[in-house]
Amino acid sequence: MTNRSPIQSANNWVVKIGSALMTRDGQGLARDSIQDWVGQLAEMKDGGKSIVLVSSGAVAEGMVRLKLSERPDTLHGLQAAAAVGQMGLIEAWESAFAKHGIHTAQILLTHDDLANRRRYLNARNTLKTLLEMGVVPIVNENDTVATDEIRFGDNDSLGALVANLVEADVLTILTDQQGLFDADPRNTPGAKLIQEGDANDERFAGMAGEGGALGRGGMITKVSAAKKAARSGAHTLIASGWEDRVLARLAEGEQLGTLLVASQEPMAARKQWLASRLHVAGTLVLDGGAVEILKKSGKSLLPIGVVGVLGEFQRGDLVSCVNADGLEIARGLVNFNASDADKIKQQGSDSLSALLGYSADQEMIHRDNLVIT
Repeated sequence: MTNRSPIQSANNWVVKIGSALMTRDGQGLARDSIQDWVGQLAEMKDGGKSIVLVSSGAVAEGMVRLKLSERPDTLHGLQAAAAVGQMGLIEAWESAFAKHGIHTAQILLTHDDLANRRRYLNARNTLKTLLEMGVVPIVNENDTVATDEIRFGDNDSLGALVANLVEADVLTILTDQQGLFDADPRNTPGAKLIQEGDANDERFAGMAGEGGALGRGGMITKVSAAKKAARSGAHTLIASGWEDRVLARLAEGEQLGTLLVASQEPMAARKQWLASRLHVAGTLVLDGGAVEILKKSGKSLLPIGVVGVLGEFQRGDLVSCVNADGLEIARGLVNFNASDADKIKQQGSDSLSALLGYSADQEMIHRDNLVIT
């Protein structure tokens, strides 16, 4: 039996609802379900909980309105469907919450908004102000303007990053599955539901299945989202949105779905921001000694521990730090451009200025700008 007391006492919730639930697998917005979920969220608010809602469904609703039988396969087609669908999506949520006297706010984000430090802080301050006012922010990816380079990739990741932004206690992901199983239940008879686990348990990624036709996510993205949410101390619940009164029952601590626990200490706010940036400009390959130092001591990365420099990047860009097998160990803001980084790799700190011809930083990446992943 799992201990759900941390969930019962949680006050700050981020709730993400996926496309398959929102549109009943593409049949149009599930307005009866929306009314039901909102009723439960209103009860939670009456009980003193703050709510941020991350809602998928814009593209899927746009497909229904435009009478498209298949998800568009071009960027402009997806953006057009999202633009049409977002109108219906936000109207459905607004009207449902209004019946309970609750104001809502539409928040559309791209990854580029959160990669920029100033806009990241602005988004955080706006969300926290709305919550202080008793408003329910309704967040979605800004699919109308997002490109492959600036999209989150799925709303599970968006939900996790929003949980980091508002320092949520719980990220709840409602899906069309009961939770995380030890094998894909659609293909493996007898697969067992995992009631509780560590959000950072690497085994779960191998147990997760892929997503359906309407959404970009799957169980693998939910496992990844739980790991991201844990950076700020948020526990993640994955449960079926078709369960009767699922949100209310989860809030009461009932053992539904899967609970992935945030077991580590929350990262500092700046390092959460660094970790939330999904796109890197280049890669530094580290030797075994540097890998061990970063993982165990939290020190800065020195040039002597770098054996390879990949990509074209500038000073201040975000780069990935990988081991000899290409596995990412950390990421951070680099103090040198790619050309200079290549010149000083495997060199001691006392020789950097002579190699570069100017007075240089001693660290390839300072520990304050480095996060272990």
